[in-house]
Amino acid sequence: PEPGRCAHFVLRKRRFCRMIPAPGRRFCGEHGHEEEQNDRKRIPCPLDPKHTVYEDQLQKHLKKCNSREKPKPVYFVQDINAGLKDVVEIPEKQVALSSLSIEELENLISKLKKASNGLELHLKEQILSHQALQEALNDPKNGESAVKHLKQQASILGNMEKLHLLGPGRCFVEFGAGRGKLSHWVDVALENVESVQFLLVERATTRFKVDGKHKRRDSTFERLQVDIQHLCLNKVPVLEKKKLPVVGIGKHLCGAATDLALRCLVESYTVCCDGDDEEPAPKRSRAAQTEVAPHKSTTEDHKPVAGIVIALCCHHKCDWTHYVGREFFKSVGLGPVEFHYFQRMSSWATCGMRETTNKASTSEGSDDQTNDTEEHEQTLSRTESGSDTLQGVLSVEERKEIGSLCKRLIDHGRLEYLQQHGYKAALQHYTESAVSLENVLLTAVPSPLIPEPTM
Repeated sequence: PEPGRCAHFVLRKRRFCRMIPAPGRRFCGEHGHEEEQNDRKRIPCPLDPKHTVYEDQLQKHLKKCNSREKPKPVYFVQDINAGLKDVVEIPEKQVALSSLSIEELENLISKLKKASNGLELHLKEQILSHQALQEALNDPKNGESAVKHLKQQASILGNMEKLHLLGPGRCFVEFGAGRGKLSHWVDVALENVESVQFLLVERATTRFKVDGKHKRRDSTFERLQVDIQHLCLNKVPVLEKKKLPVVGIGKHLCGAATDLALRCLVESYTVCCDGDDEEPAPKRSRAAQTEVAPHKSTTEDHKPVAGIVIALCCHHKCDWTHYVGREFFKSVGLGPVEFHYFQRMSSWATCGMRETTNKASTSEGSDDQTNDTEEHEQTLSRTESGSDTLQGVLSVEERKEIGSLCKRLIDHGRLEYLQQHGYKAALQHYTESAVSLENVLLTAVPSPLIPEPTM
């Protein structure tokens, strides 16, 4: 061991423990049981057995252990955005893709193509940028990984500007915020704008956060450490007090988290906020599919959510219980079984680039937030993706095409969900596939109001 360090050898890490023991001791407090200490015994913590505690100090430790159950915040409402409560319709056991026969696989692909018939499968490219990131994009100190993140953030901000979502008197809610880089750049873009609030939603504790470094008085950053599934936005004190229109944003919001965020915005928050109105909101036109109307003042807005801009990711992590497009799936003759296989098959969209992607990801640093890895779908094992068993049945190109079709079908269900709730929604490629294989952006703004008939 190093001088002044613990003498315990950590087999898993193949090195000695680096903690500093008390004066006169060879082992730190965690590994003190390896030497006689007045017959004091260390036991695993009942809250988290990954660490130990002296048995005679257990009660004291339980009061301050980081794994203890903490009081729930006021905006925590159990499963408010969870979606399906009755799971009777979901089969208990799902057969792996690799276990399907060729006939069963062909039948699934046939159902997929039939359900996708007539859908807009070729998305338009809307690769934009924003002046706020030009200096960072041109900084030679930024490496390849950092530039990729900056290009995506710049395009997201460019799309937000095109939809007139970058303005004063707004509350930007970043779902799956991680380090908070996307909110950071929105704040930079709104440098001279007053009354801007940021809520950064992240269920895990995050290191190297950037939101704490902001010194502007006009904008406020607040973190909400809660799972999106249990987040009730209208109970967040700042929204309850200020009643600001909300803009929901997210960069690579994994699988089911996107569905939870959509339900959080357009159901639990919207319904709660609209519930105070005595008169129902005016009907909105779903036929208007041309240009986006300029932003109106907050007094004229009829929806508390001014817009949604989310970069989609990890369709293989979607969940039927949380999925917002269940009604669409049922309308085309599909159900939870087909959804299960389609979400798994969605990973085929990038299976042809798996080796290249893995090599690139290992060389990249952790410039951005931890949940913002460029290719989240690479977490699927070879067994889950079925790549081994499908060799000789489907070519790499065929798998990529089917995987993309699965993604578009799942995303179309999200579009219909938003349209049914009075939003004009769209999908577009917001960056090149060389920058990110997950390069589809979901945007939504309230549909234009149907004018009242003149008498």
